[in-house]
Amino acid sequence: MTDARRPRSVYGVGEDPDPRFSLANERTALAAIRTSLAVIAGGVATAALVQLDVLPGALRTIAVVLCLLGGLMALGGLRRWRRVERALRLREPLPAPELLGPAALVVAAVAVGVIVLVVWFAL
Repeated sequence: MTDARRPRSVYGVGEDPDPRFSLANERTALAAIRTSLAVIAGGVATAALVQLDVLPGALRTIAVVLCLLGGLMALGGLRRWRRVERALRLREPLPAPELLGPAALVVAAVAVGVIVLVVWFAL
């Protein structure tokens, strides 16, 4: 079936895999989107704290990093969905995650930054 809304780079190759695998792949992509929205919401909440006039530069930087990370995670989720769906259709090994390590490092760095800010203002 030809459908202009379906990406040819994914659906134009191979054969239909077991629907359970495609649906699991879709659920994983949607989880990445939900996570990216949560990270962006954290960035927006951090940006709101800038109005407290407590280290506005640091908080603004954390907010921007979180919003950028959320956007990258959403795009990464889409890219991963495409790569996995294509691999399923071609009966190839599944690709390794690309953004998992960098995203974890950025989240850990933001966590350390927030901890430093909390400790700094607790003194």
